Amino acid sequence: MTADSLAGRLAAQGLDETESARKRLLCQLVLDRFTHSVGTAPDATLWVPGRIEVFGKHTDYAGGHSLVAPVPRGFVFAGRPRSDGTVSIADAARGEQMEIELSHTSDPGHLVGWRRYATTTVRRLQRNFPGATLAADIVFASDLPPSSGMSSSSALIVGLAAVLVRLAGIEARREWQSAIGTAADSAGYYACIENGLAFASLAGDAGVGTHGGSEDHVALICGRAGHVSAWRFVPIQHVADVAIPADWQFVIASSGVAAKKTGGARDDYNRLSFLARSLLELWNGSDRRASSLRAALSSDPDALEKLRALIRERAQHPAELEGRLTHFVNEDARITAAVEAFRESRRDRIRTLSSESQSDAERLLQNQVPETTRLAGIARALGAFGASSFGAGFGGSVWALVQKSDAPEFSARWFSEYRNEFPARDAATVFMAPPGPALTWLD
Repeated sequence: MTADSLAGRLAAQGLDETESARKRLLCQLVLDRFTHSVGTAPDATLWVPGRIEVFGKHTDYAGGHSLVAPVPRGFVFAGRPRSDGTVSIADAARGEQMEIELSHTSDPGHLVGWRRYATTTVRRLQRNFPGATLAADIVFASDLPPSSGMSSSSALIVGLAAVLVRLAGIEARREWQSAIGTAADSAGYYACIENGLAFASLAGDAGVGTHGGSEDHVALICGRAGHVSAWRFVPIQHVADVAIPADWQFVIASSGVAAKKTGGARDDYNRLSFLARSLLELWNGSDRRASSLRAALSSDPDALEKLRALIRERAQHPAELEGRLTHFVNEDARITAAVEAFRESRRDRIRTLSSESQSDAERLLQNQVPETTRLAGIARALGAFGASSFGAGFGGSVWALVQKSDAPEFSARWFSEYRNEFPARDAATVFMAPPGPALTWLD
C-alpha cells in the first residue's frame, strides 16, 4: 500500500489530475503518521469528500429537495483494530490526537471541535451495537478548508463511522441488516449520529446538538464524479443524476468566515430548523397529519394557502414563519428546474435560479454575511453564469459556474478582488472544483 496506489484509486474513480496529485500528498501524510504511531500498515483506508450544495438551502430536514455534488477535496482515513478497549484517533495534518476509552460512557458535551464529533460517533455505535469490538487506531487528514460550509464535520463523522463499522464487522450484525440495506440508508444513519435522531430500530441520543438533515451525508456517500445529484428527503429518495456539461466548471471560494454549527453559531443554525418544525406543528395541530413540511404542502392543492392562513391565525411571530415558508417553497422548487437546466446546458436558467436563491437566502433566511454576499456579487460581475452561497450559512463558501477555459483566470481575479475588499480574511481560498468521487474504499 503506497500513497501513489491510493491516489491512483481515486483517479480511476474520476478525480481530476490536479487533485490526484494533491491526494498523493494527503495519503502520504496519513500513511506516514499511521506507520509512525502504530508501527504497521493500516487494514482499511478510506476517502470521504466534502460536498457542494448547488441548490437546496435548508430544505432537506423539512422533507424538501437538494441538488448536491462531491467536491474534489476531503478526508483520507486509515484504520486498524486494537486488542484493548481504546479508540485512538489522530489528525495527521494538525498533529492532534485523542483516545476514547470504551469502558467509559461520559457525555461528549464538554468537548469541542473534531473531538466532540469523534466521541459522539463512537458512543452512538456503542449504544446501537452493544458488544461490537470497536477498539481501533485511526488516523485521518483533510485538505478541505476548515469550517467552510463544505460539510467537513459530516465528512468526519461519516469517515470515522464507516471505518469503525468495517473494522468491527458491524455490517454483518442483525441490528445493522434490519435497519440498513442501501448506501442511502447508511447515509441516513450517519446523519442521525450527527443530529441525534433514531434511525429505524437504532435508538437516538443527543447527537452533537445540531438539528440538521441528511443532505450532506447522502452527497458524501452517494454522489457521482462529474455529476450533480438531486435527492428528496424524509424519507431519502434519489431523484436524478445529471452530468455537468463538458465546458462548464465549478469554482468554489471559501470566504474565510468560519461556518460553524457548534458554540454560539449553533443557535442561529438551529433556529432555521426550529421555524420549519414550527410550520409543521401548525399544520399537524389543525386535525391534519404529515411527516414533513413538504409532505404537508403536497397533501392538498390548497395546502400552501391553508398553512398561510394558520400562520396568520395562530402564530406568535407570523412574519418569521411566513418568510421561512416562502423560502422553503421557492428553494424546493428550484431543484427540478436546475436539473433540467443542467441537462439542457441552459446557462441563462442557472443564472436566474442562482441569483434568486442567493437573494432569498439574504432576505428570507437571513443567514448570509457581507463576505458571502459580496463573493456571489463579484463572481457575477466577473462573468460567472451562476453563483450562490451554500451550506448552513452565517459564513462559509460560494460556488460559481464558468466556462471551463475561463476558469483559471476567473479564479485568480475572483480571489484578488475579494481579498482587496476583505483583506482581513486571510483564511479565504479559491479552487476549481469539478465533482469527484464520493466515499471510496482505497485498500
